Amino acid sequence: MQDYEKLGAFYLGRLKDSPDTLLYDSKDLVTHAVCVGMTGSGKTGLCLGLLEEAAIDGIPAIVIDPKGDLANLLLTFPNLAPADFEPWVNSDEARNKGLSVPDFAAAESAKWQKGLAQWDQDGARIARMRAACDLAVYTPGSDAGIPVSIMKSFAAPDAKILADREALRDRIAATATSLLSLAGIDADPVQSREHILLSTILDTAWRAGADLDLAAIIAQVQKPAFTKVGVMDLDSFYPAKDRFGLAMALNNLLASPGFEAWLTGDALDIDAMLWTPQGKPKISIFCIAHLNDSERMFFVSLLLNQTLSWVRAQSGTSSLRAILYMDEIFGYFPPVANPPSKKPLLTLLKQARAFGLGVVLATQNPVDLDYKGLANTGTWFIGRLQTERDKARVLEGLEGAVSAAGGKFDRNEMEQILAGLGNRIFLMNNVHEDRPVLFQTRWTLSYLRGPMARPEIQRLMAARKSESPAGSAAEEAPASAAASDGSSAAPILPAEITQLFAPLTGSVLQYEPKVLGAAQIHFADPKLGIDAVRDAVYVCPITDAAVPVDWTQAEECDTALSDFEKTPTDGATFTEPASPAAKAKNYAVWQKSFGTWLYQTQSLELLRSPVTGEVSRMGENERDFRLRTEHAAREARDEQVERLRGKYQPKLQTLNDRLQRAHAKLEQEKQQASSQTLQSVISIGSSLLGAFMGRKTISAANINRIGTAARSASRIGKERGDVGLAEETVESLQQQIQDLSAELEQEIATIPAPAQEALETITVKAKKTNITVQLVALAWV
Repeated sequence: MQDYEKLGAFYLGRLKDSPDTLLYDSKDLVTHAVCVGMTGSGKTGLCLGLLEEAAIDGIPAIVIDPKGDLANLLLTFPNLAPADFEPWVNSDEARNKGLSVPDFAAAESAKWQKGLAQWDQDGARIARMRAACDLAVYTPGSDAGIPVSIMKSFAAPDAKILADREALRDRIAATATSLLSLAGIDADPVQSREHILLSTILDTAWRAGADLDLAAIIAQVQKPAFTKVGVMDLDSFYPAKDRFGLAMALNNLLASPGFEAWLTGDALDIDAMLWTPQGKPKISIFCIAHLNDSERMFFVSLLLNQTLSWVRAQSGTSSLRAILYMDEIFGYFPPVANPPSKKPLLTLLKQARAFGLGVVLATQNPVDLDYKGLANTGTWFIGRLQTERDKARVLEGLEGAVSAAGGKFDRNEMEQILAGLGNRIFLMNNVHEDRPVLFQTRWTLSYLRGPMARPEIQRLMAARKSESPAGSAAEEAPASAAASDGSSAAPILPAEITQLFAPLTGSVLQYEPKVLGAAQIHFADPKLGIDAVRDAVYVCPITDAAVPVDWTQAEECDTALSDFEKTPTDGATFTEPASPAAKAKNYAVWQKSFGTWLYQTQSLELLRSPVTGEVSRMGENERDFRLRTEHAAREARDEQVERLRGKYQPKLQTLNDRLQRAHAKLEQEKQQASSQTLQSVISIGSSLLGAFMGRKTISAANINRIGTAARSASRIGKERGDVGLAEETVESLQQQIQDLSAELEQEIATIPAPAQEALETITVKAKKTNITVQLVALAWV
């Protein structure tokens, strides 16, 4: 079996009526893909196969599943035993076939073994897929699978989005529209008071760096943190009585029995959905079949916006980093209307390619799609279509995509091809290839049992959920009824002593004095390319001992230096400091000893790849470092493949040009030979006829003409010999092209695939001169 995994390509099937495999370059998916086909065309099998190939190649994916089909990706059985199939076969289908469930499972097992074997696959490849990637089914608004919490969706975006006015505006508009839609309010972003108010609330809070939740939004609807909307007073624009109605609508949503399911579960964190904490690639399937239309739109819009935020935080790349796949795009990307899902999806199609996210959209309803928005899609998979209207719309969209890529489009030829498509036969038009191809999809590694409802998903994910540690609410230490002994007034200290006050919260407000040291430590190693600065902030107790401040007892301060205040919190009490804390000259001594202690104890531990020499960044954990180095290796592999193709391209082009000329020469020789044969036959026939039909006997002239015709006939042999030579030339050139192509594939196959390696730990110490103590002060904490 060919080692497809080492080629950085996806094994999708075989060319129609040919034993040749179709290997789709994973890098081509960066320019996105569309898959269109009616029910029964094999669309689901093709797209599942593509996701299986991504899993084997270590490419993570976010999968949106409106119908419940894609949870089948978890039905993978390396042993292919009937017992593995039995819990998942459809009992109704078994009954319709007149079989018991065990007998039907045995038949399905045999069917899958045979199907995989016909496509050069086996249980070992299934095991390889399961080992390469983690898979999980999430069910927002339900605990059938892994529940999803939407709380983070109202949190303030990161600094990059806040700095991008257009991105922030789109995020705010989509969040407001989605939330109002979930509450059953159809609001226009420009005309609706509800939409404008919610957008202003989100904008004001997010620009201030404040996170929100639904309860906070309801409170702000009643009492916003602003008094004007545009140039109008808030109460003139939207009176308090009317705002109360909006608050009630949102509160009813929050109070509804099923809404609590939206607030528990895994956070909607795209990075965590794409890789496990250990850095293993992950395919996260979001099943939304159980949701109503408004809930689906709400969640899909939030997910797309979170994905867009994640994309904008990535570094640029031309290699495939991850996939976003949506199984049925109907209703989310219409040509005229603008649902909340459309804007982020359009933005992803335009921008995500620069960051390595491939968007794959599928539908069985090709009429109601915004084909202008799909014009830059690089790959189209087109299966059997139901109506002439469907074909016309798909051809229109495909023509736009081909034209946008600068290619030529033969509509008549395409119409004929689409008319002849059968089950599991697809037309692939890839702008990165010379011409469209017809292919038959391979057998899927996953068992296709059909859509899975909530009970099946619950059974499927039961083991996974039981392995996860149960979340427990953080226990708060009970506050004591009275504060420990302390003064309500701050101690009087010399003005030369710098005092800082930590912010206090809670029912007991009491300060304790400690000495605070703040420094910047510069770690540098030119050989390893390390140049990093760490901020060090520590607090240490002050005692009346012989050594009042022992920095070995210091603890890293959990309050940022910038968060300390210059004045104490009102109502706080103070613990009396030890007497050394009141002497200003002690702080200079403690500053010197702080610098010495940092030099003796502080170091920077980093990870290093023995293969590439790449070193982790400060603060980068092993998971993120592995992801970065593995992606860099994937990019390097893609660059090596491109260089090899560039190396062979001139040779192949020269041979192709010679082959075209040889074909032309062959046709010319064939025409000449045919013409010579016909001319000789006519000439001899005419001369003999003249001799036999004339009044006189055969004349000398007739004899000469017959002789000339005979000599002409002898040249036929020469012309046929020339045809044979031309055919040999064509065959020789074809063989040379095949040999050169095989040589290229062999070289590509020798390129090693990215693999996990044992990382080295390196320790970097800072020079004493690279430690700058910025401050030693009395900190009230």
